[in-house]
Amino acid sequence: MHYQTPGDDLVALLDAPLTPLSSLSPDRSHLLLIGYEPYPPIADLARPYEKLAGVRFDSTRPGTQRHTRYTSLALLSTAEGSQRQITGLPEGVVPGGPVWSDDGSRFAFYLERPDGGLALALGTVATASAEVIPGLALTDMLSSPLQWVNNQTLLLTLVADLGDAPQPPKAPEGPIVQEASGKQTRAATYQDLLASPYDEALFTHLATVQLATYSLETGETILVGKPVLATSARPSPSGDFLLVTRLVPPFSYRVPYQLFARRTEVWAMAGGAHLCTIADLPISDEVPQQGVPTGPRAISWQPNVPATLHWVEALDGGDPLAKVEHRDRVMALDLASAHRGDSPRESFRLTHRFAGWDWPDDSGAGIVTEYDRDRRWRTTYYFQWNHWDARKTLFDLSVNDAYGDPGSFITTQKPTGERVLDTRNGCVFLAGRGATPQGDRPFLDAFDLATGQKERLFECGTEGYESFLAFVGEKLLTSRQSRTAPTNFFVDGRQITHYTDPHPELTGLHKEMLRYERLDGVPLSGMLYLPPGVVPESRPHLPLLVWAYPEEYSDAATAGQVRGSDKTFTRLMGTSPLWFLLRGWAVLMDASMPIVGDPETANDTFAEQIVGAAKAGIETLVGRGIADPSRVMVGGHSYGAFMTAHLLAHAPGLFRAGIARSGAYNRTLTPFGFQSERRSYWEAPEIYHKLSPFTYADKIKDPILLIHGQADNNSGTHTLQSERFYQALQAHGATARLTLLPHESHGYRARESVLHTLWEMLSWAERFSADTDTSADTDAG
Repeated sequence: MHYQTPGDDLVALLDAPLTPLSSLSPDRSHLLLIGYEPYPPIADLARPYEKLAGVRFDSTRPGTQRHTRYTSLALLSTAEGSQRQITGLPEGVVPGGPVWSDDGSRFAFYLERPDGGLALALGTVATASAEVIPGLALTDMLSSPLQWVNNQTLLLTLVADLGDAPQPPKAPEGPIVQEASGKQTRAATYQDLLASPYDEALFTHLATVQLATYSLETGETILVGKPVLATSARPSPSGDFLLVTRLVPPFSYRVPYQLFARRTEVWAMAGGAHLCTIADLPISDEVPQQGVPTGPRAISWQPNVPATLHWVEALDGGDPLAKVEHRDRVMALDLASAHRGDSPRESFRLTHRFAGWDWPDDSGAGIVTEYDRDRRWRTTYYFQWNHWDARKTLFDLSVNDAYGDPGSFITTQKPTGERVLDTRNGCVFLAGRGATPQGDRPFLDAFDLATGQKERLFECGTEGYESFLAFVGEKLLTSRQSRTAPTNFFVDGRQITHYTDPHPELTGLHKEMLRYERLDGVPLSGMLYLPPGVVPESRPHLPLLVWAYPEEYSDAATAGQVRGSDKTFTRLMGTSPLWFLLRGWAVLMDASMPIVGDPETANDTFAEQIVGAAKAGIETLVGRGIADPSRVMVGGHSYGAFMTAHLLAHAPGLFRAGIARSGAYNRTLTPFGFQSERRSYWEAPEIYHKLSPFTYADKIKDPILLIHGQADNNSGTHTLQSERFYQALQAHGATARLTLLPHESHGYRARESVLHTLWEMLSWAERFSADTDTSADTDAG
């Protein structure tokens, strides 16, 4: 069939002007406003590309497959609110993600040339203009195409001059052979992997790049080292060294390139001479389930010193089930001392798994977070490098505890480009979403690292939704929105952008944080939307769409916490279920579907818990006279699609029909775990069968619409999942429809695909939502 559209009214709203993306300059003087096209044409997705080592390469550009189109650049002054359009951009090219210079005077980005290649472009704030630098062919194959070394120097990733690409053999040179080593290799169900010697040769040709520096002062380009299969290259804060991670043969046919054999080396920025090797790792195809590779990992520069590296090494073989006193150790190497022959030193050990750094602007201090997998718990410490034993615990809480979440540290950019904690009057700052039983209220706190004392500097009011973004001098830059006004930027309450409602037709819709309770006492919530002009008090008995995505929790208390806000602006975009509002439906969005229990066994009662949650939400809305119990549909994407199929299988008749997009339905095809499931198929085969909607294909009698991207490369949701599930449903006489979207992956990008998906969903709903409710206006019993 041909692509369909859901109606001119919805098409017009989909095409309504979008609020630009934004990027704040390091000196906080300007916001770079980036216009973009969210839905490329299907012809763009249909371009030929190569599936190699877990990446999709567009060899004609060259670079990775990309679909976002930036259409305009403008500068907004945070002091005055004045706006200037960037001039000098060549017509018809597509800007790529701008990167600010350290002093905020310039920004660099890449442009797609008419011939398909990538060119370097530089923008200047003073003149609000941009220019293309001739003679440079950038690539974004596996690493960033450009980074600032300092305000006058860029590190570039250029196309390596390797001659013509290898050609596929006219006939096979022999069989493809893989051999198991006798060791356990629990690799996930990755896709787009290498599959032949030709794939290896083509991958090597496409992913090999040439690093180089470009001087803004002289216009000179200097090559750094020889062509290399680099996955990352990061300058040291001093600008003297380069931390390069590169792939080394042999490659693997089992895992993506991130897990190939790899070396992390320190090079001299001037000339690219190899100085030392930090890590020389084999193929990581034997990593324990939910574990980490052995050897150095998370290698990074310490941002508040010239050239010191830190990394982490597992002390438990990377196995989260191993019983050990410490799981990780933190290592350090000062490059200055390395020249004197010093070896890496152990800084300290962590009881649980390393989970990230935060860096005060103090070279003697650090902040580190560890994660306890068994309890789903995180602990953050503030320490002095020479006194780890005297560390202070800053935060210690469940990763699911939204109410107790202290927020994230606010950072600032140093003159050399590194980011450290923003420190003022002896305090650092924390900003968070501020989850409360009444909904989110974003906040900003001043925080004293020495004493642990907090002072609230800003908190969102109760009438709208406002979030702290950054300091502008001593003033606060915030974003503010409400149910009737889209997001705009404010500096200390003064509005500096003036974006208007793109679809006033929706301004009158009802939006409410719905709270209810599962039969087992777990509190639940979801965002209830009603069509414009409809109020709950009218008891409208509307058809209802329940849209959800299950989440795992260790306890009922955190599972029942309210997340989100009903004070935000509602913008209809993409394949959102909220388009149903314009066809007279009520929508319960993000309905709580908590899976509560021991992390090792919670999935044993997956079906029972989601059925209980679904019934609780429906009964609440039927009891209020909002929903017609005979016209309730359920839907979800990915794990939400998996949930949808389970609900139709285990709660027959509860829903009129279901919509399942890009899901997985046969868990034996993801045998080494999925989502938060920690057991393999061979450890719990009965659970894998029980958790497979495919097993219950003969029990599903309610209609189900399956939608899937035909090129889905998400681990675990291969397109085959929907194809085989549909065949099983069809064989048992179910009412089912399967729609495969050409060239689409796990999410749907092309304009034609988005519109057709909306048409499929709304048509399915109309087909199975005829009003059969002849009952009087009574509460549910």
